[in-house]
Amino acid sequence: MKAPRILKPLWNSSLPATNNGTNVSLPYSIIYSRIDHRFMTEKHIFLSDVHYGAFDDETNRQVGTDLIRLIEYCKINKIQLHILGDLFDYWMEYPNHKPELGEHILGHFRQLISELGPILYITGNHDNWTRGYFEELGFDVEPEFRLMKFGNRTALLHHGDGLNNPRMQLPRPWFHRLLRNKHFISVYQFLLPPPAGLSLMKKFSEHCRKRPIAGVERLNEWSREYLSKNDVDFVICGHDHIPRVETFSSGTYINSGTFYSHRTLVYYTNGDFELVVWNGKDNTLTPFTGHSKLIHDEQ
Repeated sequence: MKAPRILKPLWNSSLPATNNGTNVSLPYSIIYSRIDHRFMTEKHIFLSDVHYGAFDDETNRQVGTDLIRLIEYCKINKIQLHILGDLFDYWMEYPNHKPELGEHILGHFRQLISELGPILYITGNHDNWTRGYFEELGFDVEPEFRLMKFGNRTALLHHGDGLNNPRMQLPRPWFHRLLRNKHFISVYQFLLPPPAGLSLMKKFSEHCRKRPIAGVERLNEWSREYLSKNDVDFVICGHDHIPRVETFSSGTYINSGTFYSHRTLVYYTNGDFELVVWNGKDNTLTPFTGHSKLIHDEQ
């Protein structure tokens, strides 16, 4: 097994190396997200933008059924599942109240966790108002990003809406920053009890998804720049709802698209990552062959 490679600082910052058996120099922007070396040879699936709860009852049922079948597929085939944000279309935990949304789905996740261990859950811009319930279920919750090793490949995983650390130069929109602000959340929850607060949140999430798509350029260009300045092989995220693979001279950027619409996922096996489509009817994964410019949909 190869030793972890030295990561070049993204912004030429000078920081001491961390030492966890091997020296790994991390840029300041990822000092709180150490490289996770748990996964060296296994199979993995990366899932984002399910937006469960956003649709009419029948569509939610179809999305939920296909997701549960995917979870069972991962359990049977010993595939580690990772969530890259927006599993739910709206999620806000109050101090003494949690949403009842998707309890049956979370139950299946809990069974998978009991067999294969914690599932990484990088929260997105629709499901980041958490207070510990996901951790109680066994999720490994990450509000920003995670840098991970898969065999001899290094991947940066994030949702795609932005990153808090200014050195990463991927700022969240000002309104997203406001919604994540702990003082705003405290006032919101003080003024609005759970039924009213969750109802308003659902309406706001619906409004956000109907806005015109922002385009692929922002994440494409940021990923190209990040890969060119770091010893990282892949950037994987979702958020803009456009499944695609962008290959640069310094690495590859994969956007997982939407599960609710495209059923697209990122699949790691045999030492490489691939954009695939989940078919819940016959429980199969097939290579994604669509053209990103033809499958834009609402964010």
